[in-house]
Amino acid sequence: MAFITISGYPCSGKSTIAQRVKDDLERRLQDPEYKGSALRVVVVSDESLSIPRSVYNDSRSEKPARGALLTAVQRNMNQDTILIVDAPNYIKGFRYQMYCAAREAKLRVCTLYTVATADVCRSRNEARPEEQRYAPETLENMIARFEEPSSMVRWDSPLFTITWTDEELPMDSIWDAVTHGNVKPPNAGTQAVVKAPTSALQALEQTTTALVSAISTHPSVVDGFGGKISLAIPGSSDKMELRLPPRTLTLPELQRLKRQFVTVHKKAITLGTTEKGTVDWSERSIARKFAAYVEENVRP
Repeated sequence: MAFITISGYPCSGKSTIAQRVKDDLERRLQDPEYKGSALRVVVVSDESLSIPRSVYNDSRSEKPARGALLTAVQRNMNQDTILIVDAPNYIKGFRYQMYCAAREAKLRVCTLYTVATADVCRSRNEARPEEQRYAPETLENMIARFEEPSSMVRWDSPLFTITWTDEELPMDSIWDAVTHGNVKPPNAGTQAVVKAPTSALQALEQTTTALVSAISTHPSVVDGFGGKISLAIPGSSDKMELRLPPRTLTLPELQRLKRQFVTVHKKAITLGTTEKGTVDWSERSIARKFAAYVEENVRP
């Protein structure tokens, strides 16, 4: 359904904001005036995954921790869930990685940026119980490395900025983003590549060769009358219609069109395609595509 990323300095109030957003969303979902589908609100955080603050002390321990967080996020990405990820999320590359996963799951997305000064974060960190504190040097390092979200990039937008002094949250706007925001299609680079069957190359070559022969020997083509002709589809009892210009089509011309058509489609067969649900390498499909290609490319 929707994915909300919370980003900000350590101790900037992310967990407090996450809980307030969760409570407000659940209240709206339980309102009698809400007529949408039944949804649940889930918060995934370092605390929920028992990830200690110490993992951020060095990159060797931080990397597997981010991996565990991403796995938990992907596991909870569902159409019946509004998912909130409450973690530092201070690296834009990691935010982009989660954004791509959300697009793959066809979720609406938005980002909440909790803003607090470095001094406020240091003070809050010192006030925490020892087991919940960041080491001072770790806190300074994370603040220095923080990559601020920007509404100008697609993986951070729509972006809602909340300062540590704000008493009210822009919940109406957040609610609109998670319930009515645009659902962007998955990136082509993240989609599974659909491989053609092993017989596709043979079917492509044989079908186009048979059609070239049938077209070149058809009486209307030989006599130069052109117009609408009917041809049998190779490997099928069906027929198809093809409209040609009123002139003689030479065999070399038809063979040139065949080579062009085969070259284009051979690449899709050997490398695969991301056209889910539309790939059909049967003789019937190849014949109809080639007929349409000939109609579009023969000169009057």
